[in-house]
Amino acid sequence: MQNSKLQFKIQNSSPKLKTFNFFARRHSFERRGALLTFHFEKGQALITLLFFILISLTITTGAIIIIIINSISVGRFQEGALAYYAAESGIENALLRLLRDPNYTGETLTIGEKTAIITVTGSNPKTVVVVGLNGNFKRTVSAQMSYNNGYYTFSSWKEI
Repeated sequence: MQNSKLQFKIQNSSPKLKTFNFFARRHSFERRGALLTFHFEKGQALITLLFFILISLTITTGAIIIIIINSISVGRFQEGALAYYAAESGIENALLRLLRDPNYTGETLTIGEKTAIITVTGSNPKTVVVVGLNGNFKRTVSAQMSYNNGYYTFSSWKEI
């Protein structure tokens, strides 16, 4: 079975087919009359298999790298968003404190694991600047508010 052959019947000229070696290396074919004859050598299937495994590993590795990068990016985005929400909470806290005490100048507010550093400046309008910290992430929000007849009205609220 070193050089086995497979013959395909093209027309109804011969009912006999020779044996086929599936573990073949080199294949070529020749036409003899009405039969198409393939010649195989051992080892070709292994090379083809290794080639497809290499391509599959390359595609899988690329997909895994993209998934890891996206996971890290989403985690960082979420940490930054939590720092922003801490800063917004600081603005709302400052508004409540200013309604109770018009001389409020700020404080450091701890919200769970996050921190909001509140600074109030000005007389009317008052400017409130809050730095929200969450781990290594820092977001700053500023708001301007005017006091009129017991009510504070915001003229701006933005992230710096």
